[in-house]
Amino acid sequence: MNGTIIVQSWCSLLMRRDTIFYTLFQRSPTLLFELLDNPPSNAADYRFESVAVKEPKFEIDGVFLPPDTDNSGTVYFCEVQFQKDERLYERLFSESFLYFYRNCNQYSDWQTVVIYPTRIMEQQRTHPYRALLDSDQVHRIYLHELEPTEQLPLGVALMVLTTVSETEAPKVARSLLKRTQQEMTEPLSNRAIMELITTILLYKFTTLSRTEVEAMLDTNITLQETRVYQEIKAEGEQWGREQEATLLVLRLLTRRLRQELPDELRSQITTLSLPQLEDLSEALLDFNTLEDLLVWLQANAV
Repeated sequence: MNGTIIVQSWCSLLMRRDTIFYTLFQRSPTLLFELLDNPPSNAADYRFESVAVKEPKFEIDGVFLPPDTDNSGTVYFCEVQFQKDERLYERLFSESFLYFYRNCNQYSDWQTVVIYPTRIMEQQRTHPYRALLDSDQVHRIYLHELEPTEQLPLGVALMVLTTVSETEAPKVARSLLKRTQQEMTEPLSNRAIMELITTILLYKFTTLSRTEVEAMLDTNITLQETRVYQEIKAEGEQWGREQEATLLVLRLLTRRLRQELPDELRSQITTLSLPQLEDLSEALLDFNTLEDLLVWLQANAV
């Protein structure tokens, strides 16, 4: 059972392009500014962070922060959107404004960058946000409309690689590997780019073995040795343990309280960490009513 969950989580993680993009941004925050016509003069000094904004809780995909010495810098919010979300702009602008409201003393301005694979993935209902979307503060990037990969900066070309068809992917990947060896881009090292290219092809060709993917790239790098592979595998195993523990606790609660849990409570329990789930599995032995569960959840700040 645990092995099945890990395999499912592993495949799910591989299909999340966010992992690829944020690995890129973490290693080289300047890649975001290569997408913009007017990047800040101190783009090389920005750092990338993922930020949670509570009350209500929002998860901002990526925030690019100017250096601490720049008291009048601009903060950049980034969203990578490869799935249709008809409430994206509601959430994105809400969380961005809330973050800026709480940190407005640190920054003089804000910019938002939304990265789509194609225009078809964009939210259809844009009229309420026309003033923002048409302003010089919001930038919508459609990867399919960028120049051919051989004409793009190497980091941007890696982003585009996530969108190309399976037919084109091997050829484009090999071309990028050749460019990597020639350009030796920093801070994205030669080895790091090879890792990312290999990982991108791995999630594109989920039915192939890693040996077949490596043969497709015609490279000596062993996928199992790559840091990105190991990180995602570890994250998948952790996710699998948490999912298994969550299902077990939900079953125990249903039996203990002799009723199905309301959807709201089930949702809260699915957000618990593994240590919290372990604590709840012990505490529920003393529960008699739903009120006992509510008190526990409130006490543990869920």
